[in-house]
Amino acid sequence: MQRIDVLGVPVDILQPQDMEKQVMELISRPGTKQVVFLSVWDLLRARGKSDYAQCVREADLVLPVSKSILRGARFLKKNVPCRYNPFTAVISILTALENHYKSLYMLGGRKKTLMAAESNVRRTFSGLRIVGRYVGYYPKSVEGDVVEAIRKASPSLVLVSEGIREKDCWAYNRREKFSGSIFLYYRDVIGIFSERIKRVSEEVFNKGLEIWHEILHNPLKIFLLFPYIWYIILLVWYRIFKKS
Repeated sequence: MQRIDVLGVPVDILQPQDMEKQVMELISRPGTKQVVFLSVWDLLRARGKSDYAQCVREADLVLPVSKSILRGARFLKKNVPCRYNPFTAVISILTALENHYKSLYMLGGRKKTLMAAESNVRRTFSGLRIVGRYVGYYPKSVEGDVVEAIRKASPSLVLVSEGIREKDCWAYNRREKFSGSIFLYYRDVIGIFSERIKRVSEEVFNKGLEIWHEILHNPLKIFLLFPYIWYIILLVWYRIFKKS
């Protein structure tokens, strides 16, 4: 695996056929590990000094999900990473875990959705041990119990989904409380597994048109055009003034 940076933000180059090897290598490391799915909007957020920016910089695996990141790497004359469909990547990771009889903890979603998702995951990945689950949108008063449950279960992977307010930063801000799990935040993963949410088709994703799917569900996302213009300006600035 090779790590490059795009506008000062780390992006990993990982071939799909190497996913299983990389996942097992992460599991073998001590301490809390984190996988981050990085969109172009996330990349812009990660350029600052926020907790999220630090989370991305310290993540063990940063996988680009936007075509614009690939174009940006190419424009800056860097090696071009592979782009990942988040749900497809989750399936690859769960398959790797199943092949090695590893374990999973599911965190997020409403109770009914979470139970349906767990049932479908058990049926699809029969060799994968699900060692616990907890709903999202929980009150602050029970957070200590949630953290302790995950720590005791010591799963290979914790899938974090909707209802976890801090998103990627949830695991990062509590990394000292866990011993050896990989954490991965993907908002829709439990909804998709429960069949409550319909995932974007591979055809639409491969064409880079998934943003229009999001805009149809939330028209306000049309205003993402403005940060995208800023992204283009930054690329040009880096190309002219930041040549290494």
